[in-house]
Amino acid sequence: MTVLAVTGLRREARILASPGVTVLPGGGDAARLATLLEQAAADVSGIISIGIAGALAPGLHPGEWVVADAIHDDGGAVLATDAGWSARLLAKLPGARFGPMLGRDGMVAEAAEKGALHRRTAALTVDMESHLAARVAARKGLAFAAARVVSDGAARSLPPAARVGMRPDGGMDLRAVLRALCVRPGQLPALVRTGWEAERAFRALFRGQRFLGAGLAGPCLAPADLGQLPRNMA
Repeated sequence: MTVLAVTGLRREARILASPGVTVLPGGGDAARLATLLEQAAADVSGIISIGIAGALAPGLHPGEWVVADAIHDDGGAVLATDAGWSARLLAKLPGARFGPMLGRDGMVAEAAEKGALHRRTAALTVDMESHLAARVAARKGLAFAAARVVSDGAARSLPPAARVGMRPDGGMDLRAVLRALCVRPGQLPALVRTGWEAERAFRALFRGQRFLGAGLAGPCLAPADLGQLPRNMA
């Protein structure tokens, strides 16, 4: 059996694809992702929400890892993570912070909203997949964990062009970004800064995937899955 890794972007999915892992990019479409999760969770040993996220807590910087001890959602629910899996993630991700995360159906782009959400929930980060993945894992009785890399800091508001760049399949909509930039060309410096900070997060995600190894430190692989690993990983 494999681990189901849930993320936002196809670029994240390419980084995370590895033996023992099936990757599902959400693309910012909550209804679509919920449906796909129900289908994909039929034959997995656990679900992990992993990828990049926005910081809600002050002091978190692009490229830093956070491992969740619980997932909050907008309805006030608090969804638990698997203690053993979380402990393995913390052991394999040097310097990772440990605390609650927030999952929302929509993007949190304004610094003021980030601050308000942190004060209300104490969540360290926010993303658009963790709450959906945690709900499905709970319904299916599967182990669940979440580990995210900070892409934008809590004090940073995303420029308008950065808010329209994700397609429902997790790909990048470059035309939408360029259209938004043409309407408001003055946002270019902020867009460049956002891209640079996101690149730091993607690089940290790449390194973290290597630290975690096959199965992303999740539930043990079955013998059939072990037989599929390269010789230097089995």
